[in-house]
Amino acid sequence: MKLIIRILITSALVLIISHLMTGVHVDNFTTSLIVAVVLGLLNVFIKPLLVILTLPITFITLGLFLLVINALIIILCDNIVGGFSVDTFFTALLFSVILSVSQSLMYAIFGDTK
Repeated sequence: MKLIIRILITSALVLIISHLMTGVHVDNFTTSLIVAVVLGLLNVFIKPLLVILTLPITFITLGLFLLVINALIIILCDNIVGGFSVDTFFTALLFSVILSVSQSLMYAIFGDTK
């Protein structure tokens, strides 16, 4: 049940952020649900691999390279999900930061859903 709540919160945030931010386009709520699921799967399976492969760069940049990895995950999701698009790398970077902060706030409001 907690997983479903997290997916619904993330999909709502994706839809809201896409309406407020230029350069991010989501067709409808169904697409945002798919984006939430794909982002979750990419964060579980692909992100740890990228973190391990880029560990020296992440260490040198004091963890700031993780923002680049998050943007790459967003771009990968853009390539996988039809109806979801991000115009540039910097838009993906900003989108990932806004989404992460928004998710943290929403999970704090609605309780820990981990």
